Amino acid sequence: MAIGLLGILIPVLPGSTLVALGILIWAIFSGGSAWWVFAGALAVMVLAWGVKYLVGGRTMAKAGVGKWSLVVGGVAGIVLFFVIPVVGLVIGFIGGTFAAEAVRLRDAREGWKAALAATKAAGLLILIELAGALCAIGIWLAAVIS
Repeated sequence: MAIGLLGILIPVLPGSTLVALGILIWAIFSGGSAWWVFAGALAVMVLAWGVKYLVGGRTMAKAGVGKWSLVVGGVAGIVLFFVIPVVGLVIGFIGGTFAAEAVRLRDAREGWKAALAATKAAGLLILIELAGALCAIGIWLAAVIS
């Protein structure tokens, strides 16, 4: 579960999935009412995933960031992650989104605005996913402690 939380903050690992998998493994070995705990934790995480995609789509559409620009930013982030570990992900995403938007809009200033909007939206999505995972871990922890 800790690796899952780290995966949410550094989006290379499937963070929420690892958290859910950790709780599932615990439920398998514990049995009984642990399945209800797993169901509750999974429900919270599914709700967070739904909110994440709803908010993400609206935020990007409101900012006018093109989908192609997000793809370019994502690919650039992944490539730079391996060139400059961890920090390269952020630099690549911002730089790739900026370059793609500047070319698309033919205006560097507007490209920069779009890149900042995309970065803020990505940060918000990470916080939403993190909140869902932390709530799921809180449900699990409450069951373990009691």
